[in-house]
Amino acid sequence: MRIIGIRHIPVVVPFRDAEQWPPGRRGLVSVLIEIDTDEGITGIGEAPAHPSADIVLAVLRSVERFAIGEDPFRTERIARLGEVVGTWHAVGTTSPALAAIDMACWDIVGKACGQPLVNLFGGALREDVEYLHQIPPGPPDRMRDLAALGAAAGSESFHVQVGADLDTDVERVAAVRDGIGPGRSIRVDAGEAWSPATALRALRALAPYGIEFAGQPVSARNIPEMARLRAHTGTPLLAGPLCRAQQLEVIRHGAADAISADNALDGGLLNLKRSAGICQAAGLPIVKHSLGELGVATCAAAHLIAATPGFDHANQSYRALLSDDVLEGGPLPHRNGRLRIPDAPGIGVELDRDRLARYAELHQTAGEEFEPGL
Repeated sequence: MRIIGIRHIPVVVPFRDAEQWPPGRRGLVSVLIEIDTDEGITGIGEAPAHPSADIVLAVLRSVERFAIGEDPFRTERIARLGEVVGTWHAVGTTSPALAAIDMACWDIVGKACGQPLVNLFGGALREDVEYLHQIPPGPPDRMRDLAALGAAAGSESFHVQVGADLDTDVERVAAVRDGIGPGRSIRVDAGEAWSPATALRALRALAPYGIEFAGQPVSARNIPEMARLRAHTGTPLLAGPLCRAQQLEVIRHGAADAISADNALDGGLLNLKRSAGICQAAGLPIVKHSLGELGVATCAAAHLIAATPGFDHANQSYRALLSDDVLEGGPLPHRNGRLRIPDAPGIGVELDRDRLARYAELHQTAGEEFEPGL
C-alpha cells in the first residue's frame, strides 16, 4: 500500500457561548487532513491550529512530500523523515502537522486490518476515557451555573482557568466549588501566568477549595522554581504540556506530581504512549493535554489512552465548549463526562461532509476572527 495524496481542510467550529476562551478566541480552529492510498483506503487526521492554521498548513505543505509514496504502515519511518530530513528535530520541537499525518496513517492501518486503534495500541485497559468539564472564565455566578449544569450531567472533574488577579481567581474557583458541591474534583490551570511568589500565595488561597492539580503555575522553563514551589505548597502540581525530553527534566528535579502530555506537540500517538511509559517508570500519573481538538483528534487519542497504563485522571477536552463538530452524528456523546472508545476500524469516526463544508466556509470567511490573540 502506498500514500498517493494528502488533502487538508481548515475549519472553525464556534464555541457555545459568546465568552472568548482562551482570551481572544471565539471558537476552535483545526486543520483536518485526509490521506489517500492506492488501495482506496483513506485515513483522516486532525491538527489543532497551533500556533495558527496558516502555519500548520505551511508545515503540511513542506513535509507531505516525505509521506507521498510511503507505506502508511511505516509510521515510524514517515515520522523520522519529517523530523530529521524535514529538519524539525533541529529546532527542538515539532508541529501538530506531523502529528496529524501520523494520526491519519494509523487510521489507515486500523481500517486495513479491520481493527479499532485501541487493539493495535495494546488492547483496552478501560472501555471509556474520562474528560474534564471546561468552565470558561466569566462572572462567578455564571461559572457557578455552568458548573452545576456539568455536575447534573454527571461530570466528576472540572477545569478552571486561573491567572487573573488573585481575588478574581478565588471568587471563580469558590463559585465552581459551590456549583459542583463536595466530592468532585477541580483542576486549575494558570498557564505559566504567575511568578513563583504569586503562585505560592495563590495556591495557599485556593487550597480550601480542594484543588486536584494546579497546572503549570510558573514558567515551564523554570523547572528548579517549580520544584521549590512544590516543596512549599500542599497543592499537587501538574507540569506541562511537555515533550519527552522536558518530562525527564521535570522528573529529575522532582518538580511535579503529575505530567501533562500532548501527541499534537510531540510528533504523534506512539510518542504519547512513550510519555506514559516515562511517567510510569517515575511513578507519576499522566494526563492528556489539548490544544483544542475536534472529534477526530479526541477519538484518536482516546484509543491510545484506553490502551495505556497511567491515565488515571481526567484528560483535557474542549467538548463542553463546542457548539458542534465535523463528525457524522455531530458532537461526541459523553456519558458522565466519559467517552466510550469507538469500536469501528481505525479511529472509528467519519466526517460529516455537510458540516465539514459549513465550517470550512466559516474559516474562509471569518477564520482570522477565531485565531488566538485576535
